[in-house]
Amino acid sequence: MALRPVQVNIKARDDSALGRFWADALGWGVSSEAPGVTNLEPEGVAWPDPSGFYIDLVSVPDPETVKYRVHIDLATTSAAHQTDLVAHLKDLGATPADVGQGDVPWTVLADPEGNVFCVLEPRETLRDTGPIAAVVVDCADPRAMARFWDDALEWTLHEVTDEHAVLRSADGTGPYLEFLRTSGARTWWNRVHVDLLPIPFDAKEAEVARLRTLGATDVDLGQGKVPWSVLADPEGNEFCVLGRS
Repeated sequence: MALRPVQVNIKARDDSALGRFWADALGWGVSSEAPGVTNLEPEGVAWPDPSGFYIDLVSVPDPETVKYRVHIDLATTSAAHQTDLVAHLKDLGATPADVGQGDVPWTVLADPEGNVFCVLEPRETLRDTGPIAAVVVDCADPRAMARFWDDALEWTLHEVTDEHAVLRSADGTGPYLEFLRTSGARTWWNRVHVDLLPIPFDAKEAEVARLRTLGATDVDLGQGKVPWSVLADPEGNEFCVLGRS
């Protein structure tokens, strides 16, 4: 049995419009499994291929005006690519964002609904991630997050310090999962979170039970009776373990 991060779930005021933005930003295909849900997937990769990585956008009421603790980093392959991608994203409706980053080599933007993300400068370690370089989570204790997530996932822990922790799939494909030490109290549930795929699907309940023994807790966001389970890691960051519909 195994658990693998398989997609980012983004809550949206208008899932269709925000889905078009991110599909154009990433060069991905668009579909919809149900009203109020927009699904994005790389061309040629069909859900639920466990080696793929996807985005689901789910319609909710107007997001709160708070800084969420989870964001996406986009990869670039050259300085020219970074410049061109930033210009393309602005044409699609992204706007510059100031989160106190100062003078850094990456560019911080916000999508049309205000979700902050970064366009990274070219890095050798990101050349084979695909367009999404990393899913980044703000946290108080990267070492504690590393212990939980390293035990939770069938992934490799690449680096852990007092300031950050980095994990990636054991086969060295897809985006990184990164935890960054950040000051400030968490004030609201995350409108961006990671969904985990149990392999096989039938192992979901056993995996959820295992996660609870590692320190995960059950979360009720009003989801009702659904085939997935909503949990939170030891710092309260929500995530879902998917099940068979």
